[in-house]
Amino acid sequence: MRRQLPPLNALRAFEAAARHLSISRAAGELNVTPAAISHQIRLLEDHIGLPVFMRNGRGLSLTDAGAAGLRDLREGFARLSAAMDAIDSLGEAGVLSVSVAPSFAAKWLLPRLDSFQTRHPEIDVHVSASMQLVDFARDGVDIAIRYGAGGYSDLVVEKLLTEKVIPVCSPELLKSLEKLDSISDLVGVTLLHDDSPDNDPSCPNWEMWLRAAGITHIDTARGPRFNQSSMVIEAAVLGRGVALAKAALAAEDLKAGRLVQPFASVMAVDFAYYIVAPRGKLNLPKVSFFVDWLKQQAQNAELLRDVA
Repeated sequence: MRRQLPPLNALRAFEAAARHLSISRAAGELNVTPAAISHQIRLLEDHIGLPVFMRNGRGLSLTDAGAAGLRDLREGFARLSAAMDAIDSLGEAGVLSVSVAPSFAAKWLLPRLDSFQTRHPEIDVHVSASMQLVDFARDGVDIAIRYGAGGYSDLVVEKLLTEKVIPVCSPELLKSLEKLDSISDLVGVTLLHDDSPDNDPSCPNWEMWLRAAGITHIDTARGPRFNQSSMVIEAAVLGRGVALAKAALAAEDLKAGRLVQPFASVMAVDFAYYIVAPRGKLNLPKVSFFVDWLKQQAQNAELLRDVA
């Protein structure tokens, strides 16, 4: 049977005091009081039943017992330090697994991801696009970005981006239309429908949007329908019609001129994008790096939307 080891703090105190042959210098190194160092050394001596230091007027000197164990103890601390460095390096580099909704991945995350890879080439980001909630331990996921109301039990949840809905179309389609200055001008224009399963009652469809504007003579039953927000935006980019798009997802296409907002009409929604992760995962440096980058990107995106 292995013998019971003395407390780690007692061994640390002894090693520091033996290296300096001074209680006060060991206390300064370990950022504790000399009394605390003396207490830990007494604990060690009580544990092994032998003194480790001889105290005289000139300071400390090692006893045979203290000298006998010192070399192996120093090697042991060196190995512990190397082991922690190895663990920390895994947390700073390697694979970072991110679970994210497909439309957010395609239209927001991927266009920006190159800047993170440039900043942290030692981290390989693996993006898993899924609407399903994940089991972080079972699925090997480090962090998730979810669109919803923000209620995710037993996890750390932090709002990343708010969302609103705006009308968008391609500049070519806008030029081809005789007039599209207001909602009432949508008569005869193909409406693109977002049927993505967000379950957000505050997110307007065309029927809700037109009813809020007091318009009842436009048939909202017609037009292509898509079960992903990204596909609605892509259909609008291709000139297939006018879409009600989530502004955060359409931002890059608006910035690049692939989309335009034909008239100034905006509706805020209750749902938002949230960073979701177990607290333990957030302690990993690679996850912390990614979260900081996400927040910076979100802040830049919000500023650009406010200016627009």
